[in-house]
Amino acid sequence: MGALKIETSFLLSTMLSILVFCIMQIQRQWFSSSQLHTILGGYLGSLLFTLLLTAIGNVESIVFGPRFHTKLFPEVVICFGLAMIASGMVHRVCTTTCCLFSLIALYYIKVNEDLSVVL
Repeated sequence: MGALKIETSFLLSTMLSILVFCIMQIQRQWFSSSQLHTILGGYLGSLLFTLLLTAIGNVESIVFGPRFHTKLFPEVVICFGLAMIASGMVHRVCTTTCCLFSLIALYYIKVNEDLSVVL
């Protein structure tokens, strides 16, 4: 099974990011009810970060061509800020765990990108 087309990936990541944001806002009380749920809320925030970064990267590939890559500023910073704000709307500890999980996800995205260039 191959990779998705850029347009399909954009639509899928955009719809999933909207879905994750809506789930975080609708279930805000549940995410605030215990420590484990709060950590899960931060994880969903980092998932939102990854989905937003994928959507923005796909838009840039459509507009500027497949050789264009996302940069630290402004794409990553904007997605990171949006995910942190969305997590902060749920619980302040969700913001902290979202930050940690997002940095870990960003590290693995970068490592995967470097490996794909070598291969």
